[in-house]
Order: sequence, then structure tokens, then C-alpha cells
Amino acid sequence: MPRSYYVYIMTNRSRTLYTGVTNSLLRRVMEHKKKEHPGFTQKYNITQLVFYEETDDINTAIAREKQIKGWLRKKKIDLIETMNPNLADLSADWFDADMEYS
Repeated sequence: MPRSYYVYIMTNRSRTLYTGVTNSLLRRVMEHKKKEHPGFTQKYNITQLVFYEETDDINTAIAREKQIKGWLRKKKIDLIETMNPNLADLSADWFDADMEYS
């Protein structure tokens, strides 16, 4: 069974962007929402998933993450808007009030 890897972009109310890679999008988004790891996303309250891509190759996912991280903000926003024109939280209904998977 092939594994899935995700490149994702998250944001906050101020529209600060964070790009990451993971093998479990649900788990990783929940960790961001719960602020489980100290660092950039915790400091800037990065809790809204606005973009993701899936691949079955980890090297492709890592290369894509590095590519996106190297882009100017405008190009990242343009990419997000191809999937999510309103920059809505794509994970808004993934979890219940106790932050468990719905």
C-alpha cells in the first residue's frame, strides 16, 4: 500500500504563512491547532490550513516544500488561491470541540 505525503500551507488571522511537509495531514494540523510544538507556528498562532498537495513520494514532497518556501509571498498566495480562493480553513470541520478527529 503506497504511503501519502503532504506539502501544506497554514496561516493565522494576520495571514502569516507557514509551509510544511508531513505523512499525516490530519495529525499534523491537529498538532498545529493544539500548539503542541514550540516554535514559529506556536508563536504566531498558525492554526488554519489553507492549502495542501498530496504525493506518494517523500523526496517529491520535500522538494516541493523547499520550492514553495523559496517563493515570494505573492506567488504563495496565488498557489493557495488555485485551491482555496477565500483562504478558508480547509480543516475547519475535521475536529470536534475537544480536538479529536470528527
